[in-house]
Amino acid sequence: MSRSGIVNVRMVITEEKILSNIDKVHKLINPNSKKQIVQLEDDSYFKDLIESIKTYLIEYPKKKNFPISVYKAAYGLVEYATNQFEENTKKIEELIRQREQNIALSGRLKELIDVVDNKEKDWKDQVKEAEDEFSEDIIDTLNIVGKSKGKKSQNYLDAMKLLNARVTNLESNLHIEIDMERIEDRSKALSYIGIEVADALKSIPTPVEEAAPVVEQVELEQNVEQVNAAEQQQYEQSITFEKKPSLWQRIKNSKIVRAIRYITKIRIVIQYPALPEGKGSDNY
Repeated sequence: MSRSGIVNVRMVITEEKILSNIDKVHKLINPNSKKQIVQLEDDSYFKDLIESIKTYLIEYPKKKNFPISVYKAAYGLVEYATNQFEENTKKIEELIRQREQNIALSGRLKELIDVVDNKEKDWKDQVKEAEDEFSEDIIDTLNIVGKSKGKKSQNYLDAMKLLNARVTNLESNLHIEIDMERIEDRSKALSYIGIEVADALKSIPTPVEEAAPVVEQVELEQNVEQVNAAEQQQYEQSITFEKKPSLWQRIKNSKIVRAIRYITKIRIVIQYPALPEGKGSDNY
């Protein structure tokens, strides 16, 4: 057996393994999968899978004869990762909006607590106007504070404890924080695929599937135009990958950078609550 024959056998075996690895990566980044990537930095298994795919793409000896099945699978993985990343961006933006709303509601609730606790003249009207902003239990609790005769009764103390706890929950946004961290780490994994796999794919020409042999000469003559059209289509397909924005380019052009900056800004706001503005001071 020739040396090239030995190489081909080795690559056939590797092809099956790479297809299996691509499938494993698909499952790790599938949001509906039970086993998902948790933290990119600590997930050596995920990184090893990506490295094996990248190495196969780069080191394959004859790029013109690259296996169609692997190319399609790798290309499909990049496309899937791209779509998932963009979905994650939308989720991050929605979570940011929720955090902004919760922070605004926490400030509004603080104001209402002061209004009812100080028995301001129009406290009932203000609580009534807030019915669309807060749940029924919060409105009822505000009314309890407003109607209380003193600040030592158990009803008053329980009501204030509940209201202050709700303010803390709105400010901390713990569940949103957890969701954002989970999504951010998935996005890191998805962008990692874009950097490693998509760039490696660029070095491989789009494989052309072999058409069934045409036996009859008359059929060949009758289908000259179709063949030319097919060749044109194959050429267009061969440059399709270059025409489409790579995953990494789509990531850089997306709103995720702005979203992450927004998250950082909100975290700073939470860590340093707004202070009363001093006269003559420089405010930002």
